Amino acid sequence: MSERALAAARGYLAEARTALAERLAQRPIDQEQRAAHGFAWIATSVAALEAVAAWRARNGNANRADVLVEQIAFAETLAQILGGLPMGQNEIVRPADLGLGAAARRLHAAVADLVEADMAPARAELAALLAAGQWPGESFHDAELDTIRDQFRRFTEAEILPHAHGWHLANALIPDATVQAMADLGTFGVCIPESHGGLGLDKLVMCVITEELSRGWIGAGSLGTRSEIAGELIVLGGTEAQKAHWLPRIASGEVLPTAVFTEPDTGSDLGSLQTRARLVAGEWVIDGAKTWITHASRSDLMTLLARTVRNTSGAEAPGYAGLSMLLVPKPRGSDADPFPAPGMTGSEIEVLGYRGMREYALQFDGLTAPAEALLGGEEGQGFKQLMRTFEGARIQTAARAVGVARRALELGLDYACTRKQFGQAIVAFPRVADKLAMGLVDTVMARELTYAAARAKDTGKRCDIEAGMAKLHAARTAWSNADAALQIHGGNGYALEYEISRVLCDARILNIFEGAAEIQAQVIARGLLQARN
Repeated sequence: MSERALAAARGYLAEARTALAERLAQRPIDQEQRAAHGFAWIATSVAALEAVAAWRARNGNANRADVLVEQIAFAETLAQILGGLPMGQNEIVRPADLGLGAAARRLHAAVADLVEADMAPARAELAALLAAGQWPGESFHDAELDTIRDQFRRFTEAEILPHAHGWHLANALIPDATVQAMADLGTFGVCIPESHGGLGLDKLVMCVITEELSRGWIGAGSLGTRSEIAGELIVLGGTEAQKAHWLPRIASGEVLPTAVFTEPDTGSDLGSLQTRARLVAGEWVIDGAKTWITHASRSDLMTLLARTVRNTSGAEAPGYAGLSMLLVPKPRGSDADPFPAPGMTGSEIEVLGYRGMREYALQFDGLTAPAEALLGGEEGQGFKQLMRTFEGARIQTAARAVGVARRALELGLDYACTRKQFGQAIVAFPRVADKLAMGLVDTVMARELTYAAARAKDTGKRCDIEAGMAKLHAARTAWSNADAALQIHGGNGYALEYEISRVLCDARILNIFEGAAEIQAQVIARGLLQARN
């Protein structure tokens, strides 16, 4: 079934690519965003089906839930491709948007048995299996990977889940003792080489750890993101002295980094950054403003993108060419004095969710850093250095989304099994069961697509397309699962005392940071068209 359906879906995707290329020969991509982004969503959906088919092939038929997940995933995804694929809450891409009417009819003829089948019995059976405690397979068939998942799941159950909602409601930082316990497990040094104090493991392991911690609380899963970004920046671009100094401290949790890239009014347009650093008397002097800086107060190291480069006439180099990456040490702040470094001030940005580290707007007015803070000892490389980390960061964000999606599903399932209306548990009602079954299918698709992106990254090849697809699909899944789970809770879901209220707020950010969904779709479309040529 899956081989035949995948062949038909790939053929449709090829026709969509040709149709988009013809459009872009006449008009720039920014004027054809709907068609381009629709194509990206089609490609992402096909890639998700490929990932699910590969997962099922590894697992076999022993678990009935696996069989049902694959059946529903193919039937529903192909039906959406043909009838209306959601790019957002109110944006649906249809074959006509790319002039694919004839191609859609050919696809429909090839997969009619799937898209015209009544999937209600399959959804009901899958929901019943969930209610009975039978989940789809998640084993990697690798003892080390399965042990790591089990270790971090047990840690999350004991140390994160019992406290996360209270921390969220209090807008508290993740306690230092919990941070240290995470460090003791190796959370902050997963991909840092063993020679520099890390575990020397791959991105797939990073995904598993991030997913399990994020299932407990997105704040816990995200705490390692800054260490992952800083570690990768230094591993790939740092001098030997920078590696020797910073990497062991990051891996051990002694140093908590923060990423300082975004500025007011620039968003994803990094070429317009205005923060400046000048080398004066053997020190970098930094002036400017940054915003949406996570964990800025309690951190010890800032990976800071600033404009440093001047050309031979003394004028600033424009755009990306003028940017450099600095490793700026700072004293750790406290509640009483959040920003004790001279030349640096900040104010907290109050947010709906994604708490535990806090968000800040920062001002730099003569903040200094040592001359050796320049990453790699070379100016003008900051944008390139940062771009090399985006693939890993987006894969990790996809893993965070998978963890959030799983927790939303768990909360919806638990409530549906315990809440009784009209004399029975509400899980027995088809509309509730459908939400749970589809949430599970979407979660498995997002999870396997994320793992596929991590495996691609671990081969050493460029995988910006795979990373973008994983983040695009997983972020949508986290939000839809959280929304559906809150709906299952009814009015109680809107009450702050219920955990699902937090999960909904946490899920919403995933479509925005590390490149908004629209940015991911643009990256995917451009990348696939370039690959075609």
